[in-house]
Amino acid sequence: MSNKFLSLTNLNFLLFEVHQLERFLKHHYYSHQDKEAVDMMILSAMKIAEKHLHPYLKEMDRQQPELKNGEVISHKQIKKITSVFGESGWYSATISLDEGGLQIPHLVDSAANLIFMAANNGTYGFTGLNAGVSNLILKFASNELKEKFVPNLHIGKWQGTMALTEPQAGSSLGDISSSASRTSEEGEFKIKGQKVFISAGDLQHPENIVHMVLARIEGEPEGTKGISMFIVPKFRFEKTKLVSNDVKTVGIFHKMGQKATPTVHLAFGEKKNCIGYLVGEPNEGLSYMFELMNEARISVGIGAAGMASAAYYMALEYANERSQGRVAEAKDSVDQVSIIDHADVKRMLLKQKSIFEGCMSLILQAAAYADQVKTKEGDLRDHYQLLLDLLTPVVKTYPSEKGIESVSEALQCFGGYGYCEDFSVEQLYRDIRITPIYEGTTGIQSLDLLGRKVLLKNGKGMQLLSKEFEFTLRDASQFEELNEITAIFDAGADELKKVTQHLLAFAMRNKIDRYLADASVYMELFGLVCVGWQWLKQGVVITDACRTNVENLENPFYLGKIQTMKYFFNYEFPKTHSLSSTLKSDHDITLLTDKSWLE
Repeated sequence: MSNKFLSLTNLNFLLFEVHQLERFLKHHYYSHQDKEAVDMMILSAMKIAEKHLHPYLKEMDRQQPELKNGEVISHKQIKKITSVFGESGWYSATISLDEGGLQIPHLVDSAANLIFMAANNGTYGFTGLNAGVSNLILKFASNELKEKFVPNLHIGKWQGTMALTEPQAGSSLGDISSSASRTSEEGEFKIKGQKVFISAGDLQHPENIVHMVLARIEGEPEGTKGISMFIVPKFRFEKTKLVSNDVKTVGIFHKMGQKATPTVHLAFGEKKNCIGYLVGEPNEGLSYMFELMNEARISVGIGAAGMASAAYYMALEYANERSQGRVAEAKDSVDQVSIIDHADVKRMLLKQKSIFEGCMSLILQAAAYADQVKTKEGDLRDHYQLLLDLLTPVVKTYPSEKGIESVSEALQCFGGYGYCEDFSVEQLYRDIRITPIYEGTTGIQSLDLLGRKVLLKNGKGMQLLSKEFEFTLRDASQFEELNEITAIFDAGADELKKVTQHLLAFAMRNKIDRYLADASVYMELFGLVCVGWQWLKQGVVITDACRTNVENLENPFYLGKIQTMKYFFNYEFPKTHSLSSTLKSDHDITLLTDKSWLE
């Protein structure tokens, strides 16, 4: 297995040149860090990935968790990984210094997570959830609960999960039936119910597992308005001892991919002795949970981009080493050529590179907005929060959907060998398939984008994003070399604006079903334009660097970037035309299809 799963050269280029990380290090909130410290953190993340994550990629897939005698037994390396993450501070990386964290920029944290997930995405179920759960508790829970649960989550001694989904409700959280009844102790409730598809919901290594559970307090309203959030540990404290809290694993799901992470079915309160601790105010559970969900959505996008990166470097190595056939001009030659010499293999590699490097830049764009939120105040803070809210479903969805295409192309580079277990690319193809389903399906993310985020504050987020596009177009207009690409992007961005206005006309006439009918098609168009924006931003930086220093004109990294940008705008971006045509069509095919016609 190749040790290369991600390019640090590309990551540093995106961090420092495209998204200008150092501007944030000048702000007092991040001023305890400097470029040297960031470089050390990124190198430390890579060392962890190379030593503790990547070597176990295949082994953790082959030795999947099993439920034995009521206990989930998972791969022994998971204990080491969670300990190393705790010791290194990655669980609390973006937490403030006052709350025991490292207080590093979101840009740095996202870059590190790209490294970790490219190395072994199966570990996210442990590492990402721990960080997310501790963030949630710190933001909304009482000081007493913070002191009781957060320290052990931060050091990796305890494991965090989010327990939302129920068998009868699926993604429709307003239909959950888990209940909470008050006890004599203030803030304590008896929890009863079942949750399914709980990642890292049980395993033998941590001393305790901390579930963030959505449940309805008895007597509160039905639907989404009556849902509260509770901390429900596997073991609760009685005086100074940890005792069973009536949380039982009743099943384990054996999945197509992501096999390293146990995904379980949990029963709470079968013996009527499960205690949960109310987080924040009653009936505010969904609003709290969306804080964690939004972090998780971005993490899914990071995972998808990371897996696409890993698959690409597997395919690149194979394409350079595998000899087969001859190029057309030398078909009578005795010697075979490496398959990378064939134009179609180059096309497949360029497609992958254009997808995952574009997605990485979009992910870091969202992280930069999160850092703006941390370092700005008043209207400017709201400005960047709106942009972050608008991009979040896109950052989750576009890398997930297009990442599958990218890994599929990587598998194709291997030919028949790619379909076999000899190479890990088949594992990555299985692993990445869950990403359009995790943390809200593509359909749900698309409804969120078009049905909520586009409409926020009378469309102000869309106006702000259009301004961001204009800033990049203005920068690109300085370079004659980018004229063709700039014109292509400008037309695509304008088409997105026109399509949005076309659809909004239905919403204004209260034709909501028609407005949302093809939200997933709209999401694809939106994502394509956003990634095109990121490629143009990269093109501006590279073209400027080449003008400043002519030696850069011979830099293979820059030349590869320019060629990949050209590929994206000539092969991928033209799909905006067909997507736009579909969205503006008068034929309401999906809406008017009778279910009986599908039998």
